Amino acid sequence: MDEEKDLAQRKREAAERAKQLARERLAARQAAEQAKSSDSVPDDGVKAPSDLSTQPANKETDAAQPASAEDLAAAKKRAAEEARAKAAELRRQREAAAGAGAGDDLEAAKKKAAEEARAKAAELRRQREAASGAGAGDDLEAAKKKAAEEARAKAAELRRQREAAASGAGAGDDLEAAKKKAAEEARAKAAELRRQREAAESGAEDDLELAKKKAAAAAKARAAALAKQKAAEASGDDDELAKQKAAAAAKAKAAAAVKARAAALAKQQGGAGDEGAKQKAAAAARAKAAAAGEDGGAAKPSASSPNDPLLQKYVRIIEEHLGPDVLEDAYINRLAKDVPTLVVPKEAYYKVAEFLKYNEQLRFDYLSELHGTDFQTHMEVYVHLYSYPNRQPVALKVKIERDNPEVDSLVPLWPGANWPECEAYDLLGIRFRGHPNLIRIFLGEQWVGHPLRKDYEPYDAEV
Repeated sequence: MDEEKDLAQRKREAAERAKQLARERLAARQAAEQAKSSDSVPDDGVKAPSDLSTQPANKETDAAQPASAEDLAAAKKRAAEEARAKAAELRRQREAAAGAGAGDDLEAAKKKAAEEARAKAAELRRQREAASGAGAGDDLEAAKKKAAEEARAKAAELRRQREAAASGAGAGDDLEAAKKKAAEEARAKAAELRRQREAAESGAEDDLELAKKKAAAAAKARAAALAKQKAAEASGDDDELAKQKAAAAAKAKAAAAVKARAAALAKQQGGAGDEGAKQKAAAAARAKAAAAGEDGGAAKPSASSPNDPLLQKYVRIIEEHLGPDVLEDAYINRLAKDVPTLVVPKEAYYKVAEFLKYNEQLRFDYLSELHGTDFQTHMEVYVHLYSYPNRQPVALKVKIERDNPEVDSLVPLWPGANWPECEAYDLLGIRFRGHPNLIRIFLGEQWVGHPLRKDYEPYDAEV
């Protein structure tokens, strides 16, 4: 498009120049004719004979117009040809310039690629030589190869010198000496490498022996700790057995004393047939024997407590609404500040807890404590509740099987039971049904066993 515009522009310019040239020529001819006509006219106004040639002059003037048109056309043609020639020349120059530039770029790209390839090859060769040189000093085989190459290089150099000096005897001696020297260097390097390997193997054997000694010492320590633990457990079992025997003997003595007293009382009253007195005496004996015994570590009081009215109130309200079967036992726990304690079966645990919270007369709205205990024969979950509206406490206890320690969760009633139940699960393995996220919060899920169980054996004796 640019070339066509240049050609059209040049055509227009050539046409304008041709027109201007024709106009100038026409004006010059007219001026020349006017000058001639003014020179041929006499002063008296009589025409000279030369005026006779005016007619031909006018004819020539009349013919000048066609001549100028032909000149104009010829000028246009010449201008068009010149414009086409210049456009063709310009196109040729541009093509030549473009071809030369592309050729130069291609040549430059080739040179640059060749230089980069040579540089990469040189760098790779240098790295390989460096790597091979570094590994040669550490390996016996590499040392031998390097020594052989040095020997060959020295032999070649000596051969070149011999050929240059034309003396073959000295060159042979030098070659033999070079070979001997290279062999000695190779043997020295091999001996050094062998010594290093032997030193490393000796150090490895020493480390292995030390590791064996450490393992043996650790095994002995573990065995000693396990023996000590078993001895302690055996001693604890003996103490516990002795305590149980003593408690049983005390109970038997108390029961015998009660029976003796009951028999003496019946005899004094003179009635072996007084059945009512016998029953009263038997009930008193059972009460005293139960008071002398233990129930989960909480002794039943023999004397009255200031919280007896609270206990009677709780038992009365619960039996009125839930029946007498939901309570296994009820007593005042003297070891826990005379807290009224309710013992319930596992099936009624959640129902009684829900009743304690929502009953209008009780309203135990705060759970202050929850923990589990392992009694070897069974496990217990102990819950301490408090009523802020009534300012009264109560303890709820449930016994569960040791082989399958599982009971309902109290988190739906008291959210504060969340982490205490997780703690009991972590340390004793008690599972709480309905807990939103029962996890081991102390030891982690990968820990083996539950440390607060009486039969717990550490997975690692050193821990």
